[in-house]
Amino acid sequence: MSKKAALLVIDVQQSFEHRPYWREDDVPAFRDALLALIAGAEAQNVPIVHIFHSEGESGPFSRASGLVRAMDWLPQNQAVSFEKHVHNAFTDTGLGAWLEAHGIGKLIVSGSRTEQCCETTTRVASDLGYEVDYVTEATLTFPMVHPATGREYSPQEIKEKTELVLADRFAAIKTVAQALADLEPAGAARLPA
Repeated sequence: MSKKAALLVIDVQQSFEHRPYWREDDVPAFRDALLALIAGAEAQNVPIVHIFHSEGESGPFSRASGLVRAMDWLPQNQAVSFEKHVHNAFTDTGLGAWLEAHGIGKLIVSGSRTEQCCETTTRVASDLGYEVDYVTEATLTFPMVHPATGREYSPQEIKEKTELVLADRFAAIKTVAQALADLEPAGAARLPA
């Protein structure tokens, strides 16, 4: 029997658009994948949980910036929102208590950034006993430069590394279609139009 699920949409917030590493390159594919995942979850009555990151008294992630809010294209159909101040969505947010109160044992992870808040939340969720589906195509990240070697890692390389370390240890790596199909009994899966 499958566990009751919730979709976590992590840090899909305007703050990122004001960081020096922000790039639009991968945003259209990410947006399309995330919107399909959200629509499919909503069609199957899976609660959508928005997580936002805030920190400091200044800068784009500060509450005072006015940027700790959903990107303009993100639907406001969430069941609940939480604000975090560290990389994972559980520490001091109330998320765990909300999930328990609603009998949720499975999490579908999406959002920004792939290797930071999404990956860290996945690891913590697994350690707390949740079943986790990690939907890489519905995550976003940016190129990173290794501080010692100067080598730049592409978003694709970072996503592959994240899948490598999470797969079969902390999460099942799924496509949008696979994550949505797994929410319904075998043979009854449907995708949003």
